[in-house]
Amino acid sequence: MGEGGYKIRDQQAIHFITFAVVEWVDVFTKQVYRDIILDSLRFCQRKKGLVIYSWVIMSNHVHFILSAREGFNLSNILRDFKKYTSVNIMQAIKDNEQESRRERMLSIFRKVGKSNSRNERNQFWRQDNQPKELDSNIMMDQKLNYIHDNRVKAGIVELPENYVHNSAKDYAGEKGLLEIAFLD
Repeated sequence: MGEGGYKIRDQQAIHFITFAVVEWVDVFTKQVYRDIILDSLRFCQRKKGLVIYSWVIMSNHVHFILSAREGFNLSNILRDFKKYTSVNIMQAIKDNEQESRRERMLSIFRKVGKSNSRNERNQFWRQDNQPKELDSNIMMDQKLNYIHDNRVKAGIVELPENYVHNSAKDYAGEKGLLEIAFLD
């Protein structure tokens, strides 16, 4: 990706990546929008070679530990994921007549999109992802713990596996919402 974008040098290496909604808008407080994220991740796993080691959906951002299977390009997978989810989440917001925050959110997405020369109209995701290649077990453990302990530190759950929208359940021996490849 060009200026301001992220660069992944080793497309099969394991990376820690965060995607945040512009202006930190709390979009993912509603299940309908989280479902778009989950469905897109499942599609990317089945069809695009995405390998997910850990994940969490927060109210306005997501964290992942990811890689791509041999023969696939992680940068392309992430580009397609961000494009698909941004278009579909914004459309779901537009179509949701019960969404009390609809006009406010759409106005923010339009305003940010207009101020960014890399967009035509709207912008959903921030462009400062800064992927970090996890090239040691220490780094992997730190990021895995960070992802799983996030909701505990926020006081939302007592145990990481009690938060439905993350991979902690899988690491606790239960079945979570996505297929997980465990870190060694």
